[in-house]
Amino acid sequence: MTGDAMLEPQDWSFPVPIAYGPGRLSELGARLAGMGVARVLIVTDRGSRDLPFIGRLADVLGAAGLESDLYAGFSPNPRDDEVGAGAAMVREGGHDAVIGIGGGSAMDGAKAICLTARSGVDLWDFEFESAVPEVGDAFPVLVTVPTTAGTGAETESTAMITHVDRGMKFCVWHPALKPALAVLDPELTVGLPGTLTAWTGADALTHAIEAYLVPGFHPLCDGLALEGLRLVARWLPVAVAEPGNMAARGGMLVGSCLAGIAFLKGLGLVHAISHMVGAEYDTQHGLTNAVILPVVLRYNLAEGREAGKVARMAEAMGLSGRDEGALIAGVERMLDGIGIPRSLAEIGVPEDCAARIAAKAVQDSAAGTNPREAGVAEVEALVREAIRGAR
Repeated sequence: MTGDAMLEPQDWSFPVPIAYGPGRLSELGARLAGMGVARVLIVTDRGSRDLPFIGRLADVLGAAGLESDLYAGFSPNPRDDEVGAGAAMVREGGHDAVIGIGGGSAMDGAKAICLTARSGVDLWDFEFESAVPEVGDAFPVLVTVPTTAGTGAETESTAMITHVDRGMKFCVWHPALKPALAVLDPELTVGLPGTLTAWTGADALTHAIEAYLVPGFHPLCDGLALEGLRLVARWLPVAVAEPGNMAARGGMLVGSCLAGIAFLKGLGLVHAISHMVGAEYDTQHGLTNAVILPVVLRYNLAEGREAGKVARMAEAMGLSGRDEGALIAGVERMLDGIGIPRSLAEIGVPEDCAARIAAKAVQDSAAGTNPREAGVAEVEALVREAIRGAR
């Protein structure tokens, strides 16, 4: 795909309606009005409350005759008490639609609000491993608008939420909650600081790699993972070096979206560890993933494991070598090139948490789909390695 093709508007219907292209945010008011929506709750994180895209979205909605309010109460790692406050706003304000705009925390928070605002079901009854609750037609219209290229959170109902009392992250979802529309507008990512471009982009890289390595036969997810990996490998270094390059921004949004769909197949120990580190230390999720990724790759790919998949991933990344050494070296070069720290210690994670993080990580749903089995002792060793020096 040429850079010029990344600038053309596209409408896709898989796996949910997706409007891609520069400037597509301007259509959102009319699209929602056409769905019969009248009152919208805009949901974002605290750090995005005053960013230009929030005011721009409110203007777009107002021009279409829609009323809107703003909930900007989410932390970088959304908490269950913050979900409760947002859900109360929906009930009290009579909102019939929720727009999650921002990074993964904003979109995850918006999804959790939709799950609980009118269903009468407790948030934790939607936990991924639990029986699916009966809710009827209780969910508001959900729209997702990513302003970072990394989380891939825009096409599904799954959301990672921190259980404050337990100090752990859990996945919540419901199969009946699907975004009515995902808007992928590269213009919204142009102003992203270089660090966040790198961190969120590395999140997409991790999604593609971990999803592809998940065992089992799922050619749809595998194909999306490889194409997502190809796009991220091509465009992430460009997006960091040339922040105004619209083709790079578009390529990253699409690559992130594909990788996000791919991990419906599952993830692995990078995410299992990262979720628990984020729950305890409120670290940025993509950055945490990026630091941990090489450690887990060395474990998962040791002794020639997954050789066929390794060769295909190396090819997608444009690497000359096709074995695990070449793949890991290529990943590490990319992380070095975009300025990712080399240890969890550099982002404030102390070594004395290793045993505690490992005990929690093995309970994470992502640990169950890791391609190589690992118990608490093995995971603790990986956490210590990531803290001391991941690469």
